[in-house]
Amino acid sequence: MTLSDIAAGLEVTTVQRDRGVVVADDTETPLVDRLRAHENALPCTAAATATLVDAYTAGRSVADTAEEAGVTPMTAAKALHRCGVDGVCPLAPTRRGVVRDWLDGRISRREAVALTGGDGADFALAAYMETHDPIPAAANAVEAAVAGSSPLGGALGSTDPLGDAVGSPDDLR
Repeated sequence: MTLSDIAAGLEVTTVQRDRGVVVADDTETPLVDRLRAHENALPCTAAATATLVDAYTAGRSVADTAEEAGVTPMTAAKALHRCGVDGVCPLAPTRRGVVRDWLDGRISRREAVALTGGDGADFALAAYMETHDPIPAAANAVEAAVAGSSPLGGALGSTDPLGDAVGSPDDLR
């Protein structure tokens, strides 16, 4: 049996997301300044959004980040979503399908809310996320800021718990 015999009948059913060329952002422009150009499309100010992104990507909950930024948790989740941050939708993929069915007019709102678990706030947030895509430029700014915030070996040393396990460039002689 040849490889072409094995591959006979295979077909591609999904499309891979083209992420493009990896960019190192060394502009030193703060995230808040990058988001300011998209402030009209965000549900809160650029300063509040930057605070939300910083706190959420540091591992804090949406509710904690909202309190820190001075906005409601619903607004925080919307802003994070518009900035392309994953993990803020309160519904699982199957339940998001129910929201799409409601948006397409296939089922009533009452039925859709019941099928998604009966929480009106979660349903409203999921509906917002289904009808508002992330802002590509804001998502790119957030991605660059998050990628640039990690010390890619620059901060390794005595304060790092694994600092003694990683050699320095001087050790390569």
